[in-house]
Amino acid sequence: MILSLLLQTDPEAITATVQEELSFSLIDMATKGGWLMIVLLILSIIAIYIFAERWVAIRKAEKLDKNFLKDINDYIQDGKIKSAIALCNKTDSPVARMLEKGLQRTGKPLSDIQAAIENVGTVEVARLEKGLPTLATISGGAPMIGFLGTVMGMVQAFFNMSQAGNNIDITLLSGGIYTAMITTVGGLIVGILAYFAYNILTSKVSGVVAKMESSSIEFLDMLHQ
Repeated sequence: MILSLLLQTDPEAITATVQEELSFSLIDMATKGGWLMIVLLILSIIAIYIFAERWVAIRKAEKLDKNFLKDINDYIQDGKIKSAIALCNKTDSPVARMLEKGLQRTGKPLSDIQAAIENVGTVEVARLEKGLPTLATISGGAPMIGFLGTVMGMVQAFFNMSQAGNNIDITLLSGGIYTAMITTVGGLIVGILAYFAYNILTSKVSGVVAKMESSSIEFLDMLHQ
């Protein structure tokens, strides 16, 4: 009889019911975590914003016309330094800004040109890494905030038990522990996501830095020739 009723039930209705119960339980768990869950929510929003904004900026910095260095070399060989500077000026890339500074020092010793390029490179790397320290702080701080919430919840649970006197109910302790552990789960989720986001962005920044270094070396070789 029960089996026949289950078979007659609409599968879509069952799926909708399960999803509704799941979403309700997650929201219910988050609300029971207390005010520290609001802090973790704010940190997660900041982490997502930094990751999205830096991802777009770094992807933009990675893009460079494959003929850019060839065109710069042609201009240098033809003595058209102003044309090379103009090309760098209209190219929005860390490599272009580095080479533009080097071209502006044309005629001076190579050591001075190299120093100027390195100074611009340092500024560009700092610009690419903007926000990454904050992301690293969130990855390490969020789990600690979650653990703090757990400790506070445990203290509150044992305090309630002490106030109950002889009327101690196991549900009083289990309910307090359940609520306390929610902040740890939330903190770990935010921390893990921020940790992976930080390492992904750091890896991409390293790739851009490697491209900047190889381009500057190639540029200095052009001037040396």
